[in-house]
Parts: sequence; structure tokens; C-alpha cells
Amino acid sequence: MGSVNVRDGRLYLDFRYRSVRCREHTKLSDSPANRKALAAVLARLELEIQRGTFDYGKHFPESPKVEHFRQIEQLVQQKAVGGKILFEVFANLWLEEKRAEWRLSHIETIEGILRCHLVPYYRGNPIGVISKGDIMALRGQLCQADAETGKQLSASRVNHIMTALRMILNEAAERFGYESPWRNIKALPMPRADIQPFTLKEVRLIIDNVRADFRSYYLVRFFTGMRTGEIDGLTWDNVDFGSRQIHIRQALVRGQIEKTKTASSYRTLAMSQVVYDGLYEQWKRSDEKNRFVFTARNGQPLNHRNVTRRVWYPLLEYLGLGKRNPYQSRHTAATLWLAAGENPEWIARQLGHANTSMLFRVYSRYIPNLIRQDGSAFEQLLDQELCEEVG
Repeated sequence: MGSVNVRDGRLYLDFRYRSVRCREHTKLSDSPANRKALAAVLARLELEIQRGTFDYGKHFPESPKVEHFRQIEQLVQQKAVGGKILFEVFANLWLEEKRAEWRLSHIETIEGILRCHLVPYYRGNPIGVISKGDIMALRGQLCQADAETGKQLSASRVNHIMTALRMILNEAAERFGYESPWRNIKALPMPRADIQPFTLKEVRLIIDNVRADFRSYYLVRFFTGMRTGEIDGLTWDNVDFGSRQIHIRQALVRGQIEKTKTASSYRTLAMSQVVYDGLYEQWKRSDEKNRFVFTARNGQPLNHRNVTRRVWYPLLEYLGLGKRNPYQSRHTAATLWLAAGENPEWIARQLGHANTSMLFRVYSRYIPNLIRQDGSAFEQLLDQELCEEVG
């Protein structure tokens, strides 16, 4: 039961609606007549609440609680119909909402997952009826080899597809107020990362034999550990020769400049002498109009697929080093730093890792007992074995 009360000489109504205590103040002074009038109003309100016809905004249009109850009503309606929304409709809505958070390249990846895998499989199914059995059935199908080509998706690819599905199902369950079917589903086990770093002698062989216009490019790749998108998206305004630093502020992904892969990827690298020399040589030969450090002949940023196909793989074949993807230059930097005895925390910062956990997990067999701290050990190693050859 509600009541009519007084505060600071003015009457107010005290009642409950949707299990929420509500106090709505009036400008009426405390008098028997006003109390009687408000008691009649309160009786009508409680009758409407009981019948389910009460409209908070109609009675108290200026109250801050109007918006609160509007949102509650909207949520109730969503819960009533949310589970009936078709999977493809909700998945596309979810993706649109995520566009503000994600890099364009990641959005394109998710669009491909929806288009090629999730929507074709769940098309026409209300999202609220998808069960754990349905989830496992999809994963089982993804793990099968294609009947025509015989090709099979990698465990990593399957896990990426299932991660997108998990996010969609969990978001729908939270939004519409039912229990998510995604429970106790573990990712497929994956083989350890394929680490095939080059030795320092092999790096020297590559640098000595690569095309002259790509010599600085590979010097920087091998001795900074930068990701492909980071070096291809590096601009001269982020190269500071005075402080011997490279500022990683962006990446070139699928021909578009985007923010860095992770928050920890946004970092500043220390230049070793060999990197400084390589960048300085590149600066001397660059057109002053070029914004990017490494460009194609037309002044545009490098296309990493073209570089890999026309420069990298032919060079490895010529040198008899075996076919290895360009990402091994990043692994090479990490293993050379570790072999030189650098501090793992310093290495993790150089690579753009948030902490050393990935470093220890991926490169554990390359970590020696003695460590230093700031890149000086690697400088000494280069001085001994490389600088004379590439200087």
C-alpha cells in the first residue's frame, strides 16, 4: 500500500511500481483537503498498477523515473520476442554495433565468417532455439574435409569461426534474458606455433644478397621484430633519428591504414645501430614527397603479397634456405635477442606484447639463463658478427 507523506512542508506520493519504491513530490502544502485529494490520486494509481494499465510518463512526465521504466519495458518486450529473432538478423545487427570497436580488417574477417559459415548453417533458425547440440554439430561439420577438394580447415580457423559464434550467442542471451547455450565448450587444441627463425649467418646471407632497394627494408624487419603491417605502414614522421626511436602508431592492413593490432602494439622501439644505419640509408634515397618509409616505385605503400612473391620467396630459393614465410623475420628478432641474453621484459615491449607470457610460451627453448636488460647485449652481438658485413 502506498501513502501520502510530507517533506519540507510539501506532500508527496510514496508507492511501489515494478518492485521499485517511487517517491513523487508535489507542490501541494500539507492540509487535510490536499491529503484527501492525493489519497484519491494514489488509489487510482494503484488500481492502474494492479490492472497493468499504469503509464508512469502520463502521470509524472517530468520524473527522472520515466526513462528508467521505459528502458525496463523495452527490455521486457525484447525478452518476450528476442529469442524469436532469426540468427542472421541478430548476427548482422551485432556486427553493425561492433563496427565502432574493431579494425576494418577484423570486421572484414567477421563478415567472411558470417557469410561463408555461420549464416548458411543457421539461416532461418530463431537465435533463441540454437542449442549446444547445434553448436557442436556445426563444429563437427567445420572439421570435416571438403568432399570435392579434400581440403580441411585448420584448428585455428575453426576456433576463430567458433569464437564469433560464441560472441553472438552470448550477446543474444544476455540481451534477451535467457541462458546461453554456449557452456563448457573448449577450443580445439592447436599445434605449437611454427617457429623457424633464421640464424645470424643466414640473416647476413639474406641482407648481402637481397635486391639493393629492399636491403634496408629487411634490415629493419630482422632487427626490430616489427609486424608486416607495422613496417609497411611506417611513416617518416614516426622515425626519430635524434632519439634513435621508431614510434609504432599504425599498421597497413589490406591496403588500409588502421590502428595497431592491440593496445600494447602501440609502442616505441629503440633503434640498434644497424637499424639506424638502414633507415638513414633509406631516408637518403627516398623521394621527399614520400610519406611512407618503404614504398613501391610509384610512391605507394608496399603490397606485402607482391613483395613476398616477387622478392622474398625467390631470394630464399636462390640461397637454398627453404621456403619460410616473412613473419619468421619477427621470430628471428625475438630469438636473436634471447640468444644475446636480453631481458625478456624488454623484448616483450619491443615486440608489442602486453607481458612476457607469450614470449615464454612461444620462445621458451631460446631463453638462456643469463639476461641483461636494454638491448646492449644484442648490440654487442651485432658488432661482433654482423656490422662489418652490412656496414
